[in-house]
Amino acid sequence: MNIYSKKSYAIVFRVLSSLLIFFSVILLVPLIFSIFYGEFFRIAYAFFIASAISILLAYIFRIPKREKTEAITSKEGALIVLMSWIIVIFLSSLPYYLSNTLTMSQAIFEATSGWTTTGLTMITDVENTSKSLLAWRSITQFLGGAGFAIIVMGAIIGPTGLGLYQAEGRIDNIVPNIRYSARIIMIAYTAYAIAGMIALVIAGMNFFDAFNHSLTALATGGFSTKNSSIGYYNSEIIEIIIMILMWLGATGFGIHYVFWLRNWKALRKNYEPKQMAFFTILGVTIVSLTGINKVFPDTSQALRHASFQVISALTGTGFSTVDLSKWSNFPTGMFVLTILMLLGGCMDSTSGGIKQYRITVLIKAIYLAVKKFLLPRDAIIQVEIWKGHTKKYLDDTLIREAFIIIGLYMVSYLTGVLVLTSHNYTLQQSMFEVASAIAGVGLSCGITTPVMPAGALWTLIVEMFLGRLEFLVVIYAIARIIRDLSSRRFCKKTAV
Repeated sequence: MNIYSKKSYAIVFRVLSSLLIFFSVILLVPLIFSIFYGEFFRIAYAFFIASAISILLAYIFRIPKREKTEAITSKEGALIVLMSWIIVIFLSSLPYYLSNTLTMSQAIFEATSGWTTTGLTMITDVENTSKSLLAWRSITQFLGGAGFAIIVMGAIIGPTGLGLYQAEGRIDNIVPNIRYSARIIMIAYTAYAIAGMIALVIAGMNFFDAFNHSLTALATGGFSTKNSSIGYYNSEIIEIIIMILMWLGATGFGIHYVFWLRNWKALRKNYEPKQMAFFTILGVTIVSLTGINKVFPDTSQALRHASFQVISALTGTGFSTVDLSKWSNFPTGMFVLTILMLLGGCMDSTSGGIKQYRITVLIKAIYLAVKKFLLPRDAIIQVEIWKGHTKKYLDDTLIREAFIIIGLYMVSYLTGVLVLTSHNYTLQQSMFEVASAIAGVGLSCGITTPVMPAGALWTLIVEMFLGRLEFLVVIYAIARIIRDLSSRRFCKKTAV
């Protein structure tokens, strides 16, 4: 391993140490709820142990100080993101395991589902589960939605974190200064969550439920404090508030910023919100019309529940107002929701899926190819594509990146479907559940249960993880580690 690699890993471990110190404090936040609900002596030890391990790991990673002027490149960023997510998921699973709520594999599943803002769960009766653990699930989704590394970067690491920002999947910073970009995201995210919580309390939810549902709706996560999710409340007002929060979460941070600045020209030129609206209207129309007399008793109920399920699927949230395990006789609805889950929300949002930006690139690439065919060969064609307040021109790089990600998504998706069908689940069930996992949605047709086969469980864990980090950061980080390890072995052999 050369000197550059050693310095590079020194930066990685130093940042990981800062992340883990911050995380050790986050692990203690649920204890506030344990005190309020009389669970402290029953549950506190699980969070204290996890926090102590986080501090211990932070100390182990605390190697000699690096220079403050050293920037985090995308290479270090990929390593930091991969390693931090693996470590944080493990630490987050400990409260579930140590409290004897879940087995270790189930606890890792629950933690992965939280941090990837998926919402699939191993807990069968959330209404009789510790309030501290329920709050912890919601907190992990809230932090995972904004990007844990992004949050800490803005608070601790500072303006040298461009590589970390890019590795987290944010391809555009809102303002030139990275730290301010991260802080804008945090402030906006928190403000929306507080507003949503207040609205839900006014609509009739108690404070605890409003706190959890506001966090997980905005994070497009979908963890609920009720066994029947949002359907428990049977309230149109609550459903409307949740749909607004889901939509806000699935809208890119750059688009929010353009809206706050009242830059209507740039806002009109952003295709992502328009595409989301189009797919929503199309999905609601198909599901409501084909679902009447099958899963919906009348037109009004069809429009109400179709709207909620479609928005929940497209935004990657996973809340529901109906029991989707009873939709086995409604393959059209299941197929539409599966497609919407794979499409996902906007780039740079809390949503998962392929993302509307890449769909825009794909559509415009087809348009460009047709236009080039019709025009003379020497014609110069420029196709605009907007993201937030930034205008770009469609080029081979954008098209290639979009096709690579879409290709990796489909390969991973089909692999997951094959694994689940090998465990005797139907093709329809497997397609739906894997789409829900890889797109970070959380809607379930009944496959995800505590008694599901270990192979299927770990397949969904991998799908959730890869889908959230969007493949390339994982591939880059693993390739970097393998290269450095190979280089080190080669150097040792040469020395001998």
